[in-house]
Amino acid sequence: MDAIVEKALEKWPNVPHCYGWLALDARGNWRMRNEHAQQNNLPGEKITQPTLLGFICRNYTHDEGGRWYFQNGPQRVYVDLEVTPHIAHTDPATGFVLHTDEPLSEPDCGWMTENGKLLLQKNKLIALLDDRDLSECLSKLYLESKPVQDDQLMTWLDKASSHTKMAEELTLKWHGKHIPVGFVTEDSLTEKFGFIRVPRATS
Repeated sequence: MDAIVEKALEKWPNVPHCYGWLALDARGNWRMRNEHAQQNNLPGEKITQPTLLGFICRNYTHDEGGRWYFQNGPQRVYVDLEVTPHIAHTDPATGFVLHTDEPLSEPDCGWMTENGKLLLQKNKLIALLDDRDLSECLSKLYLESKPVQDDQLMTWLDKASSHTKMAEELTLKWHGKHIPVGFVTEDSLTEKFGFIRVPRATS
């Protein structure tokens, strides 16, 4: 957290929290959602100013209840999440990098959803892979140590979706290592990984 933010918190510790005005989309874009965007369920305007983006990313964190927020000086600006609290992109140097520009080195495991989304987990951190990088990673999926074919992957997903016991191990071969890949339904993401997608004030 920036030093200027810590000083602001000390000076004004009880500033009311802000909800609904900032969102993180499935490609890792921060979006400002004004009243019109909120009222009409629109994604909001993409934030592109580099200094502001850096400030948001450096001061992005979460509370004990799994609600993610940007600490804007003395005020918490809670973030609406389209999918997960982090979005990952492929990176030639580090393998994967988060939307906050932090490297995601050697994920512990991956997860695929019934709709073919790929998520990466490192300890308690969970990140959706940007769909623009998905084809690169799909080509590196292995089933029982052999490159998986499209029809085999569809069969694996069908079995997983129907709770059929799967003997075949799915892995992602990345930088010479095989990362185990499990199955997770999109409806269960928030409960399984302990975050709140649309935080709002509680009465």
